[in-house]
Amino acid sequence: MPKNKKTEWQVGDPAISVVSDQFCNPYPMDLVVKRKVQKFSKDHYEVFDPSGNLLLQIDGQAWGFNRKRVMRDPAGFTILSMRQKGIALKNKWEVHGGESKEREDLLFTVQQSQAVSLKTSVDIFLPENNNVKKSTTCDFHASGGYSNISFKVFKSDALIAGVTHKFTWGSFCKGKYNFRVRVNPEVDYAFIIALLVMVDDNENWC
Repeated sequence: MPKNKKTEWQVGDPAISVVSDQFCNPYPMDLVVKRKVQKFSKDHYEVFDPSGNLLLQIDGQAWGFNRKRVMRDPAGFTILSMRQKGIALKNKWEVHGGESKEREDLLFTVQQSQAVSLKTSVDIFLPENNNVKKSTTCDFHASGGYSNISFKVFKSDALIAGVTHKFTWGSFCKGKYNFRVRVNPEVDYAFIIALLVMVDDNENWC
């Protein structure tokens, strides 16, 4: 690898705004994501800054087909909706702004890179590059270890965010556990959190 090859998104790089500019900050962000199962078929995620301020909350089905999750701000305003699309070897999600299902409100699509793998790997396509059957180049790529013990998101070869799972078997099988998320400068943290939730959804079995 050339010594000058860029490996991480840095201060001064162009903003990566997928959901909205309001979620892009000019400095690195360290977030805490807490997941808790509320009922047998539903769970709840909350996202906090280091001071304990609630930034985002996500609700939806924990199990089942054609799952839907909704991301809201602290006041309860809907930011985006995540929907799993049908039954396939490669899990696929579509993410729309607000509660919409319309094509013109599509924000991005997420699809597993491989049908079967011990290593989580997903490709992310923006609307203009959304024909995942024909497209050979994704806009973003995310990969990590089994059960999200580690998870990283890339734009080309540049790291834009990383996740560490605070993992214990006891808390995991009770459906209650935390993540630490590091989002690089000028990267849309709502986009990163949505990716984390969809990947975590696919890996839950307890």
